[in-house]
Amino acid sequence: MSFNLFFHRLYVFLIFVIPFESYSQIKDKEQNLVDFVNPLVGSDSKLILSNGNTYPAIGRPWSMNFWTPQTGKAGDGFIYQYNADKIRGFKQTHQASNWIGDYGQFAVMPGVGKIKFDEDERASWFSHKTEISKPYYYSVYLAESNVTTEITSTERAAVLRFTFPSSGSSYVVIDALDNGSFIKIIPEQNKIIGYTTKNTGSVPANFKQYFVLKFSTSFTSTSTFNGKDISTVNLEDKDNHVGAVVGFKTLRGDKVEVNVASSFISPEQAEINLLEIGNDNFEKIKNDSKTIWNQELNRIQIEYETIDQARTFYSCFYRTLLFPRKFFEIDAEKKIMHYSPFNGKVLPGYLYTDNGYFDTFRSLFPFFSIMYPETYSQILQGMVNAYN
Repeated sequence: MSFNLFFHRLYVFLIFVIPFESYSQIKDKEQNLVDFVNPLVGSDSKLILSNGNTYPAIGRPWSMNFWTPQTGKAGDGFIYQYNADKIRGFKQTHQASNWIGDYGQFAVMPGVGKIKFDEDERASWFSHKTEISKPYYYSVYLAESNVTTEITSTERAAVLRFTFPSSGSSYVVIDALDNGSFIKIIPEQNKIIGYTTKNTGSVPANFKQYFVLKFSTSFTSTSTFNGKDISTVNLEDKDNHVGAVVGFKTLRGDKVEVNVASSFISPEQAEINLLEIGNDNFEKIKNDSKTIWNQELNRIQIEYETIDQARTFYSCFYRTLLFPRKFFEIDAEKKIMHYSPFNGKVLPGYLYTDNGYFDTFRSLFPFFSIMYPETYSQILQGMVNAYN
């Protein structure tokens, strides 16, 4: 393409997308565009027929972690299928494609009554009628346990809120999954720490996703599980597949909030990433996430004749802003650092990942260069770091 032709097309693009107004003018009349987004679009897929192969990702634009309801078995690339009728857990995920699989993943699931920690046994019926799915917020009612689960998040942390019925045996399962995991309960701090190594290959030998969960309510019971065995004595375990179960006594409507964060660098860095939540409550994080999505989506405001046209455009726009994801973290000295999946070292600088270069160089990166130059600059620096 010639130099002149490129800028002619760029000029036409800008005229049609942002007619006669600067970005600053548009920003002054910001619209609530994020509520046009339906993250469930594309999730009605199965192995023999793809209708998108997506899952409802709860996070922020380009965030390091996403959260999603999990209907498929652990390791199944189809994390969430719209035609499923049971949820097995709520999962931190980094999956970019169902064909590539996931990494840096662990699951959380509430329950009531007899402890069920196996993913098949703990699965609960749900209905889309009680499900709310937004980029910044997810909520669903779990019929078997009579528990409502809500999720909102920052870039590297999240808040899960469980509304329980009256019960002396309400609990939350933390499943660190197989392939090598570690879990430790710290009752005096209402805290659980651990790591997961579950991945689908092509990672260094020292690959781990460290996590920390801080609960708003004291534990009335604690258990760890190893494979199919459960112990009420051990507060920590390390093996192929371990996890934890912490219990509470609840009255109808009692809410248990869990602040959770993770790190590819270290357990200490996971604690630092948890500071993204700080003293903010669930509603504050939710509203902040909604504001951030609206800021990014408002860079393009379209004219439309039907609501469905707006929903289609902004649902696709939401997907455009998920990847490549941030793979860097900010340490205690406010320095940009990243764990290198190429050599296993912790190095300075930006890194982005989970990007399909064979497609995105055609349109996504030119789009970022025009509409998101600040983020694109970081992505390019990350490419140089990946090369190095």
